[in-house]
Amino acid sequence: MSFDGLFTYAITEELKSVLLNGKITKIHQIYKYDLIFQVRSAGKNHKLFLSAHPSYARIHLTNESYENPSEPPMFCMLLRKHLEGGVIEKIEQPEMERIIIFDIRSRNELGDITIKRLMVEIMGRHSNIILVDKDREMILDSVKHLSPAVNRHRTVLPGHPYVLPPGQEKVNPLSVDEDLLLKKLDFNAGRIDQQLVQNFAGISPLFAKEVTFRAGLVNRKTLPNAFLDIVSDVKEHKFEPTIYELDNREQFYMIRLAHLTEAKTKSFSTISETLDRYYYGKAERDRVKQQGNDLERFMVNEKKKNEKKIKKLTATLDQAEKANEFQLYGELITANIYAISKGDKQAEVINYYDEENNMITIPLDVQKTPSENAQKYFSKYQKAKNSVEVVHEQIEIAEREIDYFDSLIQQIESASPKDIEEIREELIEGAYLKQRQSKNIKKKKSQKPVLEHYSSSDGTEIIVGKNNKQNEYLTNRFAARDDIWLHTKDIPGSHVVIRSSNPSEETILEAANIAAYFSKAKSSSSVPVDFTAIRHVKKPSGSKPGYVIYDHQQTVYVTPNEDLVFQLRKG
Repeated sequence: MSFDGLFTYAITEELKSVLLNGKITKIHQIYKYDLIFQVRSAGKNHKLFLSAHPSYARIHLTNESYENPSEPPMFCMLLRKHLEGGVIEKIEQPEMERIIIFDIRSRNELGDITIKRLMVEIMGRHSNIILVDKDREMILDSVKHLSPAVNRHRTVLPGHPYVLPPGQEKVNPLSVDEDLLLKKLDFNAGRIDQQLVQNFAGISPLFAKEVTFRAGLVNRKTLPNAFLDIVSDVKEHKFEPTIYELDNREQFYMIRLAHLTEAKTKSFSTISETLDRYYYGKAERDRVKQQGNDLERFMVNEKKKNEKKIKKLTATLDQAEKANEFQLYGELITANIYAISKGDKQAEVINYYDEENNMITIPLDVQKTPSENAQKYFSKYQKAKNSVEVVHEQIEIAEREIDYFDSLIQQIESASPKDIEEIREELIEGAYLKQRQSKNIKKKKSQKPVLEHYSSSDGTEIIVGKNNKQNEYLTNRFAARDDIWLHTKDIPGSHVVIRSSNPSEETILEAANIAAYFSKAKSSSSVPVDFTAIRHVKKPSGSKPGYVIYDHQQTVYVTPNEDLVFQLRKG
């Protein structure tokens, strides 16, 4: 567990240094469990992200941009009423709990000064954000409600007293000396890392492993030195926030972890930057998965339907290719009609079209006369001949549908929540899905797609379309004729435009990296990316949304780099 009590202490200290005495200017509830507070402090604007998400609960400063809902939820309205315009007087952590308390001073309707407490509980699936009246210690509301039936220890409902989660009666590691540490541990019992977790508050297995690793040969002398050295760094705010990647798994911590020597590391200047980077895309992917699960299932099914259709059509084509054989059977039956009788199961006749005049066996329908059997084969010949052209056409259509749904599935994989509705609208407009009843349909249709903006190392603007609606708008309407257009070669992906007619080589490579990252080849290396001027990109008449053809292209090869994409992204 990365977000333990010690990590909570570290982020609390960072928030204190930035937000203390700051004024809350705006509050938005961007998702069900996620809030953004805009705080003006020391002459600067800051965005505080608070989340009680079951899997991605956290609190930190953020540079990310989020779309605000048109209608704020009731909890957001209540927070605005009590906290907007308020000043953050205190930020504290009770003991080593994963809880951060904000005391916010504001004025009520009568102009009297009041103190409200915002309790941010970072506890995995039990996380919560609770607004409390400090004087009465009464809950005003919370992002999650807990009835007595759910939790006997504490009820989290408006009007009930606020009760902290039950304490574990462990020792605060920040106030420990060598004697107390040794008293709490039994070196004969072994499993020292587990004993550290069991006896000291705010310590996770991750921290305990680091202590035992630094101690080397664990004994009564080496362990206290390792433990107190790390705790001393925490107390003195000697933080080195880092993300560790090992075996395709990532975790973060506010200090360097020597026991993860084999892990790839990314270091950051602040803990908030670390959390912003670590959760970049993770929580959003989860929301997209929930919002777009039905769409993705529909697309996969449609793709499978067309793949099955191609198999059937190919089988039909195989039959159609036997057209000449059917014609031969009909002609040979007609030529030998005098030697064949009704009821015969087959006819063995000389094949006059064979240079060696070999015998050939022709299957017959015992219910038909020789003449009717000949006619049956002539009919099969005509039908097969006529169907070849139609079958080829149907296979081509099915292949285009597969490519189309392949591109949509790729778009879902890199979509943000706001992109999902545009993909849904596209499927409705294409008559794949039925229109859902919504009051905001007209409003949505009149809105221009929102494009993602990036800035290359030399400051050149790069713009990305994340779905077909955005791609079509970007390429056919937004971009200028001489802007440079990029797309992965023969691979489903985003349209990318460099807002320059003569970009530097570095900018082209960076834009190509973005194009490769937002494509089906995201996890590949040496991905081919074509680029050409917008004037060489055309949309064929009647083609699917986002489909284009182009020429005069050049090709570069890049390996997608998520860190680079993150760095180039505009907040």
